[in-house]
Amino acid sequence: MNKVTRFTTPGGEEMVVLARAEYEALVEMAEMLEDVAAYDEAKRRIAEGDDLKVPSEFVDRLIDGESPIRVWRDFRGMTSKDLAKAIGISAAYLSEIETGKKEGSISVFRSIAKALRVDLDDLFWGEDNKRPVSE
Repeated sequence: MNKVTRFTTPGGEEMVVLARAEYEALVEMAEMLEDVAAYDEAKRRIAEGDDLKVPSEFVDRLIDGESPIRVWRDFRGMTSKDLAKAIGISAAYLSEIETGKKEGSISVFRSIAKALRVDLDDLFWGEDNKRPVSE
């Protein structure tokens, strides 16, 4: 290791000078520690049920452009009738929303998100999906 030079500024602040390679190694170690802390936090949230483990089959379906409502409904093990009943709409109306034939109101989307235990944003995937426009 190279020698570290220590000094105190006229204002009383303690400073050190070290080789660039040592500085870069410290920065890399700090970044690794941040990554480890983020990983540990994610594991804690999953263990406490605050975060989801979503199997790749569901993620792939979202990426492939399938209706996010249908994907999350399937992930939660709900039929369209179950979800429609839970939010107080007809299964036919829910089907029209899932297939894009109807837009649905923001209040219906909020109810869907609550019933599926997801954020409202999770019901919209990609630029092609229409957003609810009316309350």
